[in-house]
Amino acid sequence: MPDPRPRRILVTSALPYANGHIHLGHLVEYIQTDIFVRFQKLRGHAVVYLCADDTHGTAIMIRARAEGRSEQELVADMRAAHLADFAGFQVAFDHYGSTDSDANRRLCGELWRALRAKDLVVSREVRQLYDPEAGVFLADRFVKGTCPKCRAADQYGDSCEQCGATYAPAELIDPVSTLSGAVPEVRSAEHLFVTIEALHGFLADWTQASGALDPRIANYLAGHFLGEPLRDWDVSRPAPYFGFEIPDAPGHFWYVWFDAPVGYLAATDEWCAAHGGRLDDWWSRDPAGRPAAEIHHFIGKDIVYFHTLFWPAMLEAAGLALPTKVRVHGFLTVNGQKMSKSRGTFILARTYLDHLDPAMLRYYYAAKLSGGIDDLDLNLEEFTAKVNADIVGKVANLASRTARWLEPTGLAATYPDDGGLFAAAAAEGEAIAAAYEAGDFARAMRIVMQAADRANAYIDAEQPWKLAKAGPEAAGRLQAVASVALNLFRQLAVYLAPVLPRLAQQAGDLVGGPIRSWDESATPLVGLPVAAFVPLARRVEPAAIEALLAASRPAEPSEPISKTRTTTQGGPPMTDTPQGSATDPATPLEAEPLAAECTIDDFTKVDLRVARIVAAEEVAEAKKLLKLTVSLGGDVRRTVFAGIKGFHDPATLVGRVVVVVANLAPRQMKFGLSEGMVVAASGAGAEGVFLLSPDSGALPGMRLR
Repeated sequence: MPDPRPRRILVTSALPYANGHIHLGHLVEYIQTDIFVRFQKLRGHAVVYLCADDTHGTAIMIRARAEGRSEQELVADMRAAHLADFAGFQVAFDHYGSTDSDANRRLCGELWRALRAKDLVVSREVRQLYDPEAGVFLADRFVKGTCPKCRAADQYGDSCEQCGATYAPAELIDPVSTLSGAVPEVRSAEHLFVTIEALHGFLADWTQASGALDPRIANYLAGHFLGEPLRDWDVSRPAPYFGFEIPDAPGHFWYVWFDAPVGYLAATDEWCAAHGGRLDDWWSRDPAGRPAAEIHHFIGKDIVYFHTLFWPAMLEAAGLALPTKVRVHGFLTVNGQKMSKSRGTFILARTYLDHLDPAMLRYYYAAKLSGGIDDLDLNLEEFTAKVNADIVGKVANLASRTARWLEPTGLAATYPDDGGLFAAAAAEGEAIAAAYEAGDFARAMRIVMQAADRANAYIDAEQPWKLAKAGPEAAGRLQAVASVALNLFRQLAVYLAPVLPRLAQQAGDLVGGPIRSWDESATPLVGLPVAAFVPLARRVEPAAIEALLAASRPAEPSEPISKTRTTTQGGPPMTDTPQGSATDPATPLEAEPLAAECTIDDFTKVDLRVARIVAAEEVAEAKKLLKLTVSLGGDVRRTVFAGIKGFHDPATLVGRVVVVVANLAPRQMKFGLSEGMVVAASGAGAEGVFLLSPDSGALPGMRLR
């Protein structure tokens, strides 16, 4: 029988560790979660998105020692950095806490007492690796060696990334401390364990039959862990250790993986305290065993073990609600390879924000995320081509091509006949919503972009630029066509609002006010004023990608460090050198001095026009030429042979807006007739040919003056 209660959804992302900055790999998860949350809120559900910094452990303690400050000072600084990075990428938490909080200490104690009450805690001596140089027992992640099961080298002390086996650090072959490089000593110390084998039956049933896990994850757990007795879970660490001391075991501290997931509860408790609720409103079960709310955990596949065995065991022992869904994603690769500092592909969130628009990464990730556990590849050429074609060329351009004609009149008083375009996209709303619900954002984006293609085809067929030139007799038709275009744009903005919240805000500013509900995609707007058009998105340029990679590579020891300020709005880094200062190199001008003076009459003979590249291909028999087909607006097309081969990938050029010499006499070449010239910069001081692009909002056919 269906549950009659309204949906109440609690959503978490894995807690980022407070020992490092956020990078693009982390952002796969936080952007994915934020999209899901924004979608659910747009649908009108009661949703709370919670997260926190994971603050405890040996790594924090060691780093604080090295920097000569307290762990709390270190944690506070990293919290500020994390929150700034998340805000830059428009990841909006309802509450962001810390595992080093009073609420987390208290709730750890409550779960601990529940485990004790069920006689699930035992004590025994453990042979543990000790770093004699650092003077600490080594946490699992601070030991590397050879896997004792498959013999894979360079594996951490808790599990093998190659075969998935788990083991104790002391079982590693040829272990080395990652803190000091010393060979660890084996010492004995008392540890406390949770005997989760007592909950084996529950865990087998929950992982295999609850529906909370992707079938591949359920099968993985069945094949690697649940087919044999479950190992006891080591949940304590001896001093010295930065964390919470266990109340009934002085000198022992809860291991970071014990108090980290409890941070979900603590963040909920803190949010409830600020909003007049109770923890039980979200984490309790009713007498029939139903949870008080849906609980969705978003995690990476590297921490499945903790979230699908240990964490549900803790919740079950405490009588708390179990996760409705554990949504597991894969790893991020860049250009098909593991992120690498030497290649410049280990990219920090802050470095990206210094160079590029965060909306572009949000869209690219969404277009790649299918809701499964497969790895996601950030191919930078594909990234450039896709976001330019979809966000700039299809969505933003739909408004930029038509909004200006509605500024004096506003939208038509009644919605014009559009051949069924708006109704067709409205009918697809539930399919798009179902894809969002399933986490298959890639499918949602495909449906949305198909609607965008239909909308742009309508504009191309109606040719409003010709209507604008036809005079007063065509004014009514121009308003009708532009009203259809702007309504289709706003409809797309509703569907894209979970992915592109900034674009949704801009769409609301342009016409119709803030987008607050998914249902706004179902009904067109009429008779409303239209604000002055403001450019909505700008293209990603290859030069910006190169600058991003360069900034992400380790600096050479002799390389001077530039003094920069950062911005969270995208775009090039802001420096302390004013634009237009005398620091620009003189080499290009020296190599090619200024030409002789010309008159304004000479200049006006050259007809420079904005054009859009609609096709690009290599000329196989030419060393330097690419064959480009450019649109000058409407049905006017030109073929241009451009000497840019080797500097530009044809696939990344399609959809790009460029400048062409439109009245150049056609030239017959052996490869075909060239009907113009693409304007580009080149010369001494730089290796490359750099195409010139106008500002966003410039339309094909516009003349440069």
